[in-house]
Amino acid sequence: MKKKVFVLLVVVALIAALCATFVACNKKGNNADDTIKLDPMTNIDNVTVDKTGGVVKSSIKFGLITLHDSSSTYDKNFIDAATAVCAEMGVALRVESGIEESNACYDKAVELAEAGFDIVFADSFGHEPFMVQAAKAYPNVQFCHATGTTGRIANVSNFQTAFANIYEGRYLAGIAAGMKLNEMINNNTITAAQAVMGYVGAYPYEEVVSGLTSFYLGAKSVCPQVTMKTTFTNSWFDPTAEANSALALINAGCALISQHADSMGAPSTCESKGVPNVTYNVSTKTACPNTYLAGCKINWGTYFKYIIECVQYGKDIPDDWTGGFATGAVETLELGSAVADGTAAAIAAAKAQFEAGTLKVFDCSKFTVSGLTLTEYVANVISDENFEADTNVVLKSGNTTYIAESTYRSAPYFGLTIDGISPLNA
Repeated sequence: MKKKVFVLLVVVALIAALCATFVACNKKGNNADDTIKLDPMTNIDNVTVDKTGGVVKSSIKFGLITLHDSSSTYDKNFIDAATAVCAEMGVALRVESGIEESNACYDKAVELAEAGFDIVFADSFGHEPFMVQAAKAYPNVQFCHATGTTGRIANVSNFQTAFANIYEGRYLAGIAAGMKLNEMINNNTITAAQAVMGYVGAYPYEEVVSGLTSFYLGAKSVCPQVTMKTTFTNSWFDPTAEANSALALINAGCALISQHADSMGAPSTCESKGVPNVTYNVSTKTACPNTYLAGCKINWGTYFKYIIECVQYGKDIPDDWTGGFATGAVETLELGSAVADGTAAAIAAAKAQFEAGTLKVFDCSKFTVSGLTLTEYVANVISDENFEADTNVVLKSGNTTYIAESTYRSAPYFGLTIDGISPLNA
């Protein structure tokens, strides 16, 4: 009898151990193939979904909420990516466009959840609090958000944020701009002192400031004498304001224009005035054949495919995801016919350095702030109502001291005005 009891106890213990192992292996963050840990100095590209467990949900419905429609280059980038990925993967897609950053977002997210959508994704910064609210109300639906800041701190298991290292793409686009300025100087179209770029920004938010600064630093890496003037429209999508801003910059002596705003206002103005232009999200090679140089975009298809597979295979979606060149999440756009000779090679060389980890956009030796070289920068990484700086984001890799953008969270937090960049009226 004692022997039978002992055998029974051993069997029970083995079953318990196997169950514990199964639970541990399926916990969020335990399996490196399932999740991304957003820690400093950690490369979070090349993350795949472990599919060995088999499909647990074969029919997926994906809901996309956008601030504007496809007339906005920003929203079009999301819509095109979702359309392509869902068609490829056999996923049902519904796009809800023109959804304001208000309770309208919450209402639409709830509508999609009630209609049986497995994933609801919103694309604009101001959608975030309403997506969090919806996630709390519908715990069995995954709510994902682009450019958000609270994915890691919201403590809502079915709410996630995502972004990409687009500042690296902006840097490469800046190289195209700098090469063009060099060509214009060499051709006596402008003098070295006239190597001034203009930048049409939507808002003076950290995302926009990070982008315009990385664009400038890319141009400066090949054209050391370049300076840049900026202007902000205080709207993500305002064709008239963007056109007027571009015109004001051109009239102020800017020889080349780029933008972080979502209409064709600035590129169209550049084409009409014969001023070289660098774009964001979409190529304007066809619309602006004489002035379009280059551009970059986030390929949201990379993230969309990843989160769909996570739901299909019953895997957790990371709280806060960042992708780069290695995953294909950051892309350069096609080059235009107006680019300077050697542009493609210069961009390829810099991209290879990014992929090798040897080039840092915000290398502190490459810029100054009020004449000073930074050794520390305390950024507003942890979201709060007072927008208080809370985290020193300066790191060191070998002999390089740099601001580690999108390392402590996916959404950009670089908010400095560096020397060489000034407001239009400064």
